[in-house]
Amino acid sequence: MIRINRETDYGIGILSLMARSPGERFNAAWLAENRGLPQPMVSKILKHLARAGLLVSYRGAKGGYGLAREANRITVAEVITALEGPISLTECVEEGVDACQYSNHCTVSTNWSRINTVVRKALAGITLEDMSEPGTPVKGDDRQSAVHPLEFAGVRYVSDH
Repeated sequence: MIRINRETDYGIGILSLMARSPGERFNAAWLAENRGLPQPMVSKILKHLARAGLLVSYRGAKGGYGLAREANRITVAEVITALEGPISLTECVEEGVDACQYSNHCTVSTNWSRINTVVRKALAGITLEDMSEPGTPVKGDDRQSAVHPLEFAGVRYVSDH
């Protein structure tokens, strides 16, 4: 299964919340409360995102964090890369075919590279602005696109249904 890690999932949720109020400053306590997450985890995520240049950190009484760019100019791919490292489905995509002991006999590495490129482009085509709004259902998907409240269960979020 290909899956982003928990911190990345939370980070995208935190940034999406911030994207709804561009230009505002947010502190970790407020974001943690509004996302239903532990404050230490939110603080850790915010620091990573600031180091990656996606957030700006402000000091002082009216300090906190703000988006470094407009929400429509920050992509999901950038957030994933900031929190997890390069987007790569296989080692040979990230480190080259020489990373694999079977590279001399491999018939799939070129196709993995093509698939990885498509995934990366798809993630780069979705912005925080997109993520901050309820989505449009995918054609053929009968589920509603409503925003559902999430609960912190100590390990990961679970939805009401």
